Amino acid sequence: MNPLITPRTKEPHVSEGLVRVFSGAVEFSSGGHADITRITDEVRERVAESGIQSGTVTVFAPGATAAVTTIEYEPGVVQDLQQVLEEIVPSGRAWQHNVNNGDGNGHSHVRAGLLGPSLTVPVVDGRLTLGVWQEIVFCDFDARPRERSAVVQVMGV
Repeated sequence: MNPLITPRTKEPHVSEGLVRVFSGAVEFSSGGHADITRITDEVRERVAESGIQSGTVTVFAPGATAAVTTIEYEPGVVQDLQQVLEEIVPSGRAWQHNVNNGDGNGHSHVRAGLLGPSLTVPVVDGRLTLGVWQEIVFCDFDARPRERSAVVQVMGV
């Protein structure tokens, strides 16, 4: 078994036993249009519910127009991320997806593909090993508001 290095002590941390898998979800309303929602507390709750002390948590965005990542969740960084994505993947550009499907969200699919649908965080001593300012966020790039959910799966012992 590979040792985990705890962020507090830098000492190896080894857990042994049967692997447990806990699956849950975080559900919320999103405004679309690059809406960025902080879900760190809800993911922490799912980790606590799992009872798993050592392992990993994966947060996954089902759907092709959303992503999960980490940022320092403060208004400036949120606005900066939204602006950079608009510059790199402009919503007003002619997208072949829009020509093919007529739904106006071609940019949403590309943005989601760039950031990716999932994030994995180590769990040590029953806690997420996030940095002080690091928050888990769900990014909804679709061209309309909608109900969203993120799958939260905790695996470990």
